Amino acid sequence: MSEFFQANANVIERRWPALFARLLNEDSSVIDAGLTQGLGSTLSINGIQLTSRHDRVHEARVQAASLPAEKSRLHVYGTGLGDLPTVLLERAGLERLYVHILNGALFALVLQLIDQRQWLEDPRVELLYAGELPDICTPFFALPAEMLLADDFNAKIRDRLVSEVHLSFNNREFDPQSPFIQQRLQDCLPVLLADDDVAQLFGTCAGREIYVIGTGPTLEQHFERLAAIRERDERPLFICVDTAYRPLREHGIVPDYVVSIDQRISFRHLPFEESNGIPLVYLPMSDPEVLRAWKGRRYGGYSLSPVYAALREQHPRALLHVGGSVIHPAVDLAVKMGAARITLFGADFAFPMNKTHAGWSDGDLGPSVNQARHWVRDGFGERVSTQLNFRGYLCVLERYIASQPHVEFFNSSRAGALIAGTRFNQEFVQ
Repeated sequence: MSEFFQANANVIERRWPALFARLLNEDSSVIDAGLTQGLGSTLSINGIQLTSRHDRVHEARVQAASLPAEKSRLHVYGTGLGDLPTVLLERAGLERLYVHILNGALFALVLQLIDQRQWLEDPRVELLYAGELPDICTPFFALPAEMLLADDFNAKIRDRLVSEVHLSFNNREFDPQSPFIQQRLQDCLPVLLADDDVAQLFGTCAGREIYVIGTGPTLEQHFERLAAIRERDERPLFICVDTAYRPLREHGIVPDYVVSIDQRISFRHLPFEESNGIPLVYLPMSDPEVLRAWKGRRYGGYSLSPVYAALREQHPRALLHVGGSVIHPAVDLAVKMGAARITLFGADFAFPMNKTHAGWSDGDLGPSVNQARHWVRDGFGERVSTQLNFRGYLCVLERYIASQPHVEFFNSSRAGALIAGTRFNQEFVQ
């Protein structure tokens, strides 16, 4: 046991005994660490520099400057080498600094190598594992290296941090001033004004069970069963996302409602020939030609996106919750229609069975499976590969589910991402 560790450990044991007991079980030997030299030095973990190798304190001051000076409570995700907490504690107006551990074994290693007592002993500091809380706290700064190095226990919070940090970047293609967006909304307006308001559907299925059907690979496990259930006199309502429509029809399954929001959805995804009697719910970024060709009734709505701000004021319509994926408004529609119980199909947010989507070839609806560089936990507790944006969509859905305590949410498969707030539907999951 190093001299530094014992000194650091004495503080942690006194202030956070439960955390200290957990920390003693961390295996720092699994951390592949080396010293990286520059004008100064830092630790590199698996080739990832934990901090600047030239001037750690200057880097910490730049990071601290991104946090509002007037806030009395701040959050730091990742412990690094202790530089950012130390700099933030220089603020006289800071009343509480929460330091969230993202990698327990890494923190245990740092405690062996560097004296951390300067910030650990400060009474304003609260130390905790990030994964102990269900969601992220704001305002925060997340140390970039540790968002890459987060361990399994803290991975869910890491995913939410990444989603939050990338939010403005992800929204860049939805600039309300974009000429394409302006033109698309103008082209869609006559269709929208001629169609029904999606609000007409709200409350029409009070207390009913609804199946919300996405296009994840696990949908393929349920085609036969869904086709049989669809033929029952009394059955759940079927709401599917646009890219699930064609695979469902190819397996003889007629959905009750289809939801579409993406500007890139074409006739290839939504063939209109047999759409009689099938209502389509959409947002006005959809292709107006695809909308006009649809033979069933159409219901238009908006999201809270700034893209629709002018239209919401001039031509009011009801809102659907949108967070990057069409699964979000499909689930929100089910809730607003009055569902008491929702079962998700193909809501995988991952690539189980080494596939990207059900009923589509690899790469048809986005990057191919071999481009996946990220992972989430599936319902078996194992890692399953995914894309960064899928992890973000999962975070949005989990937050939405948490906001709807009056609705029971179920998942139909363990092979896709584990979705917080859902249970497994025993009719489909053994």
